[in-house]
Amino acid sequence: MLSSLVAVLPLPIIPLKRGGAVREQNDDPIETCASDPHFNYAQGTSKWRTKALWLSGNYFFPPTYNNTLLLMSTTFEIKLPPTDLHDPEALRRAVLRQGPLPAADVGEIIIERRSIDARSSRPVFRMRVSVLGPKETFTPEAPVMDAYGDVSEKPAVVIIGCGPAGMFAALELIELGLKPIIIERGKDVQARRRSLRAIQQFGTVDPDSNYCFGEGGAGTYSDGKLYTRSLKRGNFQKTLNILAEHGAQSDILIDAHPHIGSNKLPKVVANMRATILRCGGEIRFGHRMTELERDDKDIQALIIRDAEGETYRLEAKAYIMATGHSARDVYELLHRHNVRLEAKPFALGVRIEHPQPLIDRIQYRQPEREENLPASSYKLVTQVKGRGVFSFCMCPGGLVVPAATAPGEIVVNGMSLSRRDSPYANSGTVVAVELEDLKPYEKHGVFAGLEFQKDVEQRMFKAGNGSQAAPASRLTDFTKSKISKDLPDTSYIPGLIPAPLHQILPQSIFSRLQQGVQDFGRKMKGYYTEEANVIGAESRTSSPVRIPRDQMGYQHPDLPSLYPCGEGAGFAGGILSAAMDGQNVAQAVKISLLSR
Repeated sequence: MLSSLVAVLPLPIIPLKRGGAVREQNDDPIETCASDPHFNYAQGTSKWRTKALWLSGNYFFPPTYNNTLLLMSTTFEIKLPPTDLHDPEALRRAVLRQGPLPAADVGEIIIERRSIDARSSRPVFRMRVSVLGPKETFTPEAPVMDAYGDVSEKPAVVIIGCGPAGMFAALELIELGLKPIIIERGKDVQARRRSLRAIQQFGTVDPDSNYCFGEGGAGTYSDGKLYTRSLKRGNFQKTLNILAEHGAQSDILIDAHPHIGSNKLPKVVANMRATILRCGGEIRFGHRMTELERDDKDIQALIIRDAEGETYRLEAKAYIMATGHSARDVYELLHRHNVRLEAKPFALGVRIEHPQPLIDRIQYRQPEREENLPASSYKLVTQVKGRGVFSFCMCPGGLVVPAATAPGEIVVNGMSLSRRDSPYANSGTVVAVELEDLKPYEKHGVFAGLEFQKDVEQRMFKAGNGSQAAPASRLTDFTKSKISKDLPDTSYIPGLIPAPLHQILPQSIFSRLQQGVQDFGRKMKGYYTEEANVIGAESRTSSPVRIPRDQMGYQHPDLPSLYPCGEGAGFAGGILSAAMDGQNVAQAVKISLLSR
């Protein structure tokens, strides 16, 4: 199978996503056979005609540019058993089995894509590879960071929030020649760890530094999954390249479901911070937006309170609002200043934790997970009473963590370390909440969903013991509306308390979950088991509020200098989509500033 053009000599290398290959110029004469004097298809020697024949099943004449032969790389889809994953000779044999490529014509093999196929009796790795000839060399494209210059004296753009959307917006602004100033209420990744220890071990919640707030946002300490269904957002490969250039493992560039891990992400985030600062950007930790000044036409300035409690006025040509989905005070601030907001659907439910070996046996159909196979995952969905019930943010080999952002509430989330070697698997299991489901909270207007979230989270806390210990139930007792006498072991460090989840959860949520998990058990034999914990509450799946923006210019419809961005604005869901949204918003800011 013939793939796309990858290089040209002696002209400069054509920049491509994954780099290119360079082949020594063929000495055989080249005949021009097209009318265009610069780009044509040439009839090469019989050697090339023969090669073209067995590559494409038909005669194909390699293209030329200014009488220079253009290389066409050869792409194959192959599969390998897990035991051969890291064996280069096994990879070569798999390529040759695709035939009829002669062994002498196989040089370097570049893996472009890798995924696991567990549909058959034995799981296999499926790969898309490019095969270079013996005289070809792989030339990687220039790092994205090479395009970053000094922006210390350039026009400033203020970014509120240092999560994925904010940090990637900052890097994109630097590439575009603008200076980012990031305002972050929380702490840097190193200092943040003390806050996480406090909530894990002592039940103490710091409203400004927790699993949601601080450098890197919620993504830093919540797994680091890097896949998205929203490919229309733009160039996700650039986003992955930036992460790899800042220390993420190179596997994220080829894996179908990339994952960094909560133990590796803090270093990556710290490296991104260093890049922003080195290029002249600013990041102000412990600074918080407390007010804004506006007139009928636009925002005039932000009022910021620093770590010492002093306030100052901050002006800029553009303000990117990338606060994350849990900055409820920001929504309230905007609402107080009559900034248009919208209620939006979201989802709410529980987090369900199984033994990882059980999930492996179900998914891989093996008594024990084979060498080189990662901890297995699942994705489940069903419909109950007109609402979707689905697994969310599944963390194989992971941990359940406390994600509250204020005292007096219980919120749980999941994370995995890079090796995914915890003996537990966990996943959010949630019910879609539509606006029509919020009628009991309609007096709160645009904040109906926020108040619904708060109500559930506070009821979970009241059902506990005053710490971050979470109400829980065995899965089988949950479906029977029973309080469990005891609970299986768990990864959740603050601990679990047997509790009547059927009474704590809103009936509309509980009844659908009750039916939904039984449906899951029928779809995935072994899922429905007393070995599983149901833990409340998984309530921060996405923001229940949207800050509206123009579809093309990304600006708020009433305030042209305000750019809603990422999860907190209601336009992303996860690290990768938030990062790409940040990049897109930064590009829109640049275009807008150029037009003024």
